[in-house]
Amino acid sequence: MTAERQIRFWLIGLVVFLLSVFVLRSVLLPFVAGMAIAYFLDPVCDKLEAIGLSRMLATTVVTITFLLILIVALVLLVPALIGQVADLIESLPKLVEAVRGQMSKLLLMIEDRVDPASVASLKDAFGDSLKSVTKWLSRFAGSLIDGGVAFANLVSLLVITPVVTFYLLRDWDRIVAKVDSWLPRPQLETIRRLAKEVDETLAGFIRGQGTVCLVLGGFYAVGLSLSGLNFGLVLGMIAGLLSFIPFVGSIIGLILSVGLAFFQFDSWGPIALVAGVFFAGQILEGNILTPKLVGEKIGLHPVWVIFGLLAGGALFGFVGMLLALPVAAVIGVGVRFALSEYMDSRYYYGINHPREFSSKDSQEDSPE
Repeated sequence: MTAERQIRFWLIGLVVFLLSVFVLRSVLLPFVAGMAIAYFLDPVCDKLEAIGLSRMLATTVVTITFLLILIVALVLLVPALIGQVADLIESLPKLVEAVRGQMSKLLLMIEDRVDPASVASLKDAFGDSLKSVTKWLSRFAGSLIDGGVAFANLVSLLVITPVVTFYLLRDWDRIVAKVDSWLPRPQLETIRRLAKEVDETLAGFIRGQGTVCLVLGGFYAVGLSLSGLNFGLVLGMIAGLLSFIPFVGSIIGLILSVGLAFFQFDSWGPIALVAGVFFAGQILEGNILTPKLVGEKIGLHPVWVIFGLLAGGALFGFVGMLLALPVAAVIGVGVRFALSEYMDSRYYYGINHPREFSSKDSQEDSPE
């Protein structure tokens, strides 16, 4: 088979895969989630196998332990989270009015220094922006209720995902071996090397960064709650989960928390304490969590991660966001491989390729 036909074959396969994901995106969530959890827990099963447990027993122990931890976390956190989310939604109109009042005071201060026409246009722009933000928040909440926590999706996540996780985790090594047997033989070693690089990238980011997010979410939630901030548990968990996108979680959490603290507290001390929680979290993440759990070379640039998540969500919804990071890792490894091949070819060096010089020198130096 020629290179052109091989490229055509794999492009057709890629198009079929993307179309399948798009058509089946409404039912793929528990399967993709189960695959992600199995990938996350596979190293634990491997370690249990190394100490003498069978794969079946190791899978059973890991799955049951994971479900128990998840159930305990849900029992302890979900009621408090639901209560705070309900209070936050109920308080949104008051917060919007408080923001409007503060901005009105600021505009009164500006009126003395700016001409009336500019102040009037600023008021109109602020009013329109506030209305747009309120409408966007309402639509976002409605979309979450309609598409994210619908009863069928919730049942599928709670029932189907653990089953998918168990069977994938049990058969993970056999699945990998079977896929390996399907690889084209001429490019086998190259594909294996690239697949290992993709696995290292995903392991460093998903497993490492996922653990960092959980630790940071707990740290922010406890710190903000102890500081006396209303809705501290919700904001802390949101900031921790958004930390999956580098720097985004801490920045959004800091802005929202300090903004709420500004309206809740009358003195600067509690506000500084709320801000200090996030600065302490950044010190913890930068000096301990990320170096220990993620490592220095993950191969995924923060901008590429943000683009991948947004593009996946826009194309395929929440399933696309789950698939975004593996796809981004594959594309990143493929681009680096293509660049390395290009920089070792005539397209880069032209007619003065170093290997051609070395081969000519070896021929000249060889005895006749």
